[in-house]
Amino acid sequence: MTCAIAVNAVAQTTPVTPQRARVAVLDFGETETGRRVADKLSALLSSNAELLIMDRNESRAAALGSGHAGSLNMTLAEARDLGAAIGCDFYFTGDAQTLRRSPSERPVFYEAYVALFLVSARTGRLILWERPTFEASTPAEAEELLLTGLSTTVARLPYMRQIRRAQEDEQSARSLAQSYGVPVIEDAPEEDVAAAHGLRLPQPFRRLRPTYPETAACVEAEATVDIQVEIDAKGEVGRVEVVRWAGFGLDEAAVETVRQLHFRPAMRNGVPVPLRVLLRYNFRKPPRQ
Repeated sequence: MTCAIAVNAVAQTTPVTPQRARVAVLDFGETETGRRVADKLSALLSSNAELLIMDRNESRAAALGSGHAGSLNMTLAEARDLGAAIGCDFYFTGDAQTLRRSPSERPVFYEAYVALFLVSARTGRLILWERPTFEASTPAEAEELLLTGLSTTVARLPYMRQIRRAQEDEQSARSLAQSYGVPVIEDAPEEDVAAAHGLRLPQPFRRLRPTYPETAACVEAEATVDIQVEIDAKGEVGRVEVVRWAGFGLDEAAVETVRQLHFRPAMRNGVPVPLRVLLRYNFRKPPRQ
């Protein structure tokens, strides 16, 4: 009698290691505080196995070569071009300083702060901004508090969570576009061109001015925020995208205002049509009371 023995072989598979996100840490201004913050942030992020921190000298040279001069008020195209020049997936940029303050109601003190921006190089979007600030009686103490606070923040992994979320959102957007395609909505031409082609551009029933937020007031931020808005054939606001960002709460203030708008719809030869328009908001610090 022949006895057949069946052997089940278990295939050995090698787990796929996710590709590490390439992250560049750019300069935080030309001050000593800015240099120390950038060095500290780069060192802290280097310990994360999910990130590949790019050489800072090479990143700086690539940024300068692309014409970047430290702007914190970029269009999506400008931010993407900067990321492409560096060759990264995400980058940190911003401004850090230690300032002497002499208010009338209290003794002189020193404030150390960093305005930190995290940008997706693929989309050009500002995915996180923050401005931690610390005070002390000497500049050295204030700066040390800032660096210690940065260590605590990085340890809580908020930057890593934002990077993961951005990666997931970008993958979902690509999959959605491939599966269903992107509906074509015409961009609004210049007013004289529109009139020549029988197109009347959408007009808001009321023009609303965004509130200048406290988060911007504390740094006296002045910037331009551009919002791309899809307006349907009923004059209702649809998809809204910030295409020039500024941080400091200004983007959110502009988007909140746009969401409150109602329009007379665009008309082509008497027929309402959907249209994509660009709305620009120039934020200036309010006059002192």
